[in-house]
Amino acid sequence: AKTDKKAKTFRPGRRFLTAPAEGWKPYVLLTIFCLVLFLPGIGSLPPLDRDEARFAQATAQMLETGDFIDIRFQNQPRHKKPAGIHWLQAASVHWLSSVEAREIWAYRVPSVIGAWAAVLLTFALGSILFDRRAGFAAGAMLAASTLLILEAHQAKTDAVLLACVLAQQLALARHYMAAQAGDGPPGIGWSLLFWLAVAAGILIKGPLGALIAVLTIATLGIADRSGKWIKGLGWLWGLPLATALALPWFILIGDKTGDTDGGGFVMTAITTDLIPKLLGGQESHGAPPGYYVLTMLLFFWPAVFLAWPSLWRAWKERTDPALRFCLAWLVPAWILFELIPTKLPHYVLPMYPALALVCARSAIAVLDGTAPWYDKRLLWVTGGLWALIGLVLGGAAAYLPIHFGGETSWHTWFFISFALYLLATTAAAMKHHVMNEALENSLISGGILTAMVIWLMVAGFQPMWVARDAARAVAGSFTDGPAPTVAAAGFSEPSLIFLSGTDTVLTSGGGAATAILTGERGAAIVESRELPGFKQALGDRTAEVRETAAISGINYSKGKRVTLHVFVRP
Repeated sequence: AKTDKKAKTFRPGRRFLTAPAEGWKPYVLLTIFCLVLFLPGIGSLPPLDRDEARFAQATAQMLETGDFIDIRFQNQPRHKKPAGIHWLQAASVHWLSSVEAREIWAYRVPSVIGAWAAVLLTFALGSILFDRRAGFAAGAMLAASTLLILEAHQAKTDAVLLACVLAQQLALARHYMAAQAGDGPPGIGWSLLFWLAVAAGILIKGPLGALIAVLTIATLGIADRSGKWIKGLGWLWGLPLATALALPWFILIGDKTGDTDGGGFVMTAITTDLIPKLLGGQESHGAPPGYYVLTMLLFFWPAVFLAWPSLWRAWKERTDPALRFCLAWLVPAWILFELIPTKLPHYVLPMYPALALVCARSAIAVLDGTAPWYDKRLLWVTGGLWALIGLVLGGAAAYLPIHFGGETSWHTWFFISFALYLLATTAAAMKHHVMNEALENSLISGGILTAMVIWLMVAGFQPMWVARDAARAVAGSFTDGPAPTVAAAGFSEPSLIFLSGTDTVLTSGGGAATAILTGERGAAIVESRELPGFKQALGDRTAEVRETAAISGINYSKGKRVTLHVFVRP
């Protein structure tokens, strides 16, 4: 009674979860929410090192050469991921921009669409497993998560893969829930959706999506002691269909790169990408088990305050078919990724929708009064960590520009004020046991805070973008005629190659001097440590070269300060 009295006096209404639950409203509201979170900064944020710039550059080379089978970064084969994401990016650039413009936002459009589709598919999945209110809340949680907002702003595979995984899991859930209800298999369209999503996932990022489906099916079979429902997926025609859709590219790339002698795409991907990740921390990305549980505090923020209480409750209620499906999707794959030595935060993104669905179902149960409020001690621990992340986000956005030589601006006070508002309103709602207000304040305010940090702080943080500024300095010196050949010495980040062009030469200071003196139009971007060698190699031809800019900042991939000197020979 005491809790009900608090809720009654504090809650102005259940508008966040109940108002949009009917008809087309959830799709429209979630779409608007995604636009607010995913679009700010999509054009102003420069290409990110290193993965995004590598993906974008490989796509640009496909457009330049007309070869949409082989994947290359300059003259080096990039045999790590299939070509699916490059095809989507190439289509986006072709229709919305041009390869010569090197506008990174056009390469990011597939990721934005993938993230948006993932949110809507989460709503659809929640509607099948629970109800439309739970689906809407889960979609909002996923949209507002720090990790999805970050992935929507990068021209990589992960947001698109997430949409593929959600499509296949949606079809699996429809089959599973029909079997649990004692109904026959749903229409053939659901099976078709499953196999198309599996094939698309393979072309985007190899077998990862299919692996999640296999783990989900196997876990449900073990838990239920029956797997008869999977017969309705249409294996006799679906598996050949998925194979027919995905296999041709692998055959073509094998013929082009020589898989018959062990040196082509498939063997290279296995030996240089997959196996090193399984055996150790590839590219210094190793971490012990528990890494993803810890980083979830940041990357599933702001809904993370519900994660542990909801998971504990879901485990106790795991006989519920819908919760069992979510746990079968979430737990085995999560454990597997915790055991693999190589770890990056986005590896577990395909499991975040399952986590969001568990949290949403629990929140709706509390809101409806069919479940008690969460254990106070557990909620205070998770709520305290949630508040700490909010303070870190707001504080870092305000402090870092000042620390690296910037000045206090209205951004500083905006982030501080917004973070404090978010914490105060959500803490008040949690104290008064008002689930609706806690969700509304944390998801809307928290998601917007993350998007604003990317848009206003990261994109506007000049010291990070030395590659962009150096490329602009070169372009500003050659406004007429063909673009010059650029030589870079001491700075080899992929973003510089993407912005300066495929023919950019990575060399030493002496090599940069030789390159700029060769031909009629040339430019050199020389890091300060290579400057003596560059000037020495110029010799008595120093007067032919003019320094147009000296750009100081941070090479954030290495965590080091750099100064890039831009020289041109018109």
